[in-house]
Amino acid sequence: MKEHAACLYRLCQIPGIQMDAAQELLSEIGPRAAAFASPERFASWVGVCPGSQESAGVCYSHRSAKGNRYLRRVLCQIAWGAIHTKESFFAGLFGRLLPRIESKGAAWAVAHRLAKVIWLVLHQEMDYQEKGPAPQNLETLVRKLRRLTRQFAAQGIDVSSLIPQANAATT
Repeated sequence: MKEHAACLYRLCQIPGIQMDAAQELLSEIGPRAAAFASPERFASWVGVCPGSQESAGVCYSHRSAKGNRYLRRVLCQIAWGAIHTKESFFAGLFGRLLPRIESKGAAWAVAHRLAKVIWLVLHQEMDYQEKGPAPQNLETLVRKLRRLTRQFAAQGIDVSSLIPQANAATT
């Protein structure tokens, strides 16, 4: 692995990836991920793509393809590590997905995104740059405030006195 130290260093910059996981990734897909033409094909080969078995508009299964079971296991472990890395993009992605899907599904989506990032880092020989969690815009926060206010009202709790006047005018 000495000749691939630069690749290992680039992989270890990604949140959730430690040296042993980077070595396993490198041994499975190679230092340039040259066997895969795109990040989507790599994610499909690993088996972390969302599945959709559909016929005549009826969805019968959301099961993912089997793929490479060794890399699936490693990517799932990396995904949980990236989720628990504070102030990372992947933790923010997990937090955004969690209200809509269960935690395992959100972690699976993070593993899918990580597979694409790993391919980019290896194939294009670029360093990973952490941008931090995506900032929430004002519209998203206002929608969240309205939703929470309705949920509290359904439980019989009046929170209108707790909302500051600037936000009360927008609701």
